[in-house]
Parts: sequence; structure tokens; C-alpha cells
Amino acid sequence: MNPLQGRHAIVTGGGRGIGRAIAKALVEAGAEVTVIGRNQATLDRVVSEGDAHAAFAADVTDPEAVRSAVQAAISWHGPVDLMIANAGSAVSAPFLKSSPEVFRRMLDINLLGVTNVAHEVLGSMIERRFGRIVAVASTAGLKGYPYVSAYCAAKHAVVGFVRALALETATTGVTVNAVCPGYTDTDLVAVSLDNIVAKTGRTREQALNELVKHNPQQRLISPAEVADAVLWLCGEGARSVTGQAIAVAGGEV
Repeated sequence: MNPLQGRHAIVTGGGRGIGRAIAKALVEAGAEVTVIGRNQATLDRVVSEGDAHAAFAADVTDPEAVRSAVQAAISWHGPVDLMIANAGSAVSAPFLKSSPEVFRRMLDINLLGVTNVAHEVLGSMIERRFGRIVAVASTAGLKGYPYVSAYCAAKHAVVGFVRALALETATTGVTVNAVCPGYTDTDLVAVSLDNIVAKTGRTREQALNELVKHNPQQRLISPAEVADAVLWLCGEGARSVTGQAIAVAGGEV
């Protein structure tokens, strides 16, 4: 069965990790999938390996670059039905060492990286009376964590944006939701583990235990689990689900 047959999906940050897992799940569900990211070679590899159908490079913090990439995607396969805003980044530092530039960068990537793409696709979705916008936020958008104040602030902003836009679009056939993964088995988390080991002298196993201690299941989330949640939100069965921030985090709240 192909429940998303004929739907055109855009996935930002689609070159690796959660984004690539989402793109793959959408392809398997029958959607025509465009991935957007900063590195064209990485995106082209995703396409060549069958986890997406088209790829266009753009920095999601640049509205003009986003507009060009989205228009290229529309020229390739028509209007966008499903927009998955996955691109993001994290910085770890004590608040007193987190400059205004760090906060601006976190907001640019994690919040404006969502709103820039939403601006380009929402009007057409409303006109056609159908659309799914899903932002990949984080449990850091639902609670606080120490040493990532800028990241938490940005992800909380994403959840607030989702809740507000969902109310604006509630009668239009468009739903707007967020998925909020806990620590997920990605390259980003691997880098965090390296940093913990380098800064603290702990073993990698000890560093991993520190990351997963908030998860009642005591493990990293897999990218495929996040993709499954996104896939459900894109389907007909979730048409009454909007303005939600769904934790994929082993019971962590």
C-alpha cells in the first residue's frame, strides 16, 4: 500500500540522520520526495541511493535560497503537499559563555529554518485545502536542559510557532505539528558524545549513559522511530491532529 501516493513532500536537512530517515519513509509510502540541505553532493547521494527523488541545495536560514529551492522543487513535481522542517543544529555551552551570536544562530537555524520554508508552501496548501507541516523540534522544546539554553529557547520557539500557526490554519485543511525526539542515534549525537569524552575524561559508555539517563527506556531513539511519527502525521488518519508537539522519547516528558 502507498498511502501517500502522488503527494509531493519536501524534507529539509534531508541529507543524513533524522531527515534522511524521514525522506526514506515518505518514499516508501509512495510520496515524491525532494530533499533540501546545504551540501549538494550529500543530497545527491541520498537520491542516488533511492531515499529521495530530487535534491536542491539551500541554507534554510536564507529566505531567498529557500525560495529558489522550493520553486525548483515545484517546477520538478508540482505544489508541495507535505513539508517536513527537519534542518537544525545545537550548541552546548554554559549560559554565561553563550553570546548573543549563539542565540541568534540557534534561532536562525532552528526557528527561521522552519518559518522560511513554511512561508513558501503554506499559501498553496491553503488554496488547495490540503497540507501537512511537520517541524522536527526536540524534547528541548518541551522542557529545559542545562548548558543548552540557546538551543532550548529556539526549540521552545518552534513549538510555540507550531501551536499558533495550527490555530490560524485550523479550518483550511492544513495541519501543523511538531515531533520532539529525545537524544537520537545520529551524527549530531555522536559529536556530542565526542565532546563529553574530550571535556570530562569519561569513557564513551559513561558519556552515553549521561545522555540517555533522562529517557525512561534508557536508550537512544532511532531515526526510523521519528520518521514513523512524521509519517503518521502526514496521513489521513491524523487530519484532526494539529497544534501538537509529540514527544518521541521513550516516556521522557
